[in-house]
Amino acid sequence: MTAHVLATAEDTRAFGQSLGAALRPGDLVILTGGLGAGKTTLTQGLAAGLGVRRPITSPTFVIARVHPSLVDGPALVHVDAYRLAGLDELDDLDLDTSLEESVTVVEWGHGLAEDLSDDRLEVVLEADPETEARTVTVTGHGERWQAGAPC
Repeated sequence: MTAHVLATAEDTRAFGQSLGAALRPGDLVILTGGLGAGKTTLTQGLAAGLGVRRPITSPTFVIARVHPSLVDGPALVHVDAYRLAGLDELDDLDLDTSLEESVTVVEWGHGLAEDLSDDRLEVVLEADPETEARTVTVTGHGERWQAGAPC
């Protein structure tokens, strides 16, 4: 588990870009944090690191968006589980059909998306309401991240 303090939204994007460059097809990233914690901002950075088509916006109303690669890498599947009532609704999205070829990022996925893969990164973002700085904690799970999280 590693923790970083990110002072600005740009720092959050840059951290995401660095993390995104370390991801490969089949990786699952679960993002947790309150409203305004920076989950979508971090995902914008992940997208830049992966070299996928943008813009990256919150998929709240469409639940999931697929962003194809522009550099012959994996697509980014960006999911917002905020409005999902449970694991059955997440399962209805058939994410497992694209999981092995894509990088899947699930916002609000804690308690829902862990069963998608034994190998996953859990990223927790906490915003300081006074300074807007974010603390990001990255924890790797499974054999893929046995040596630790990439950031």
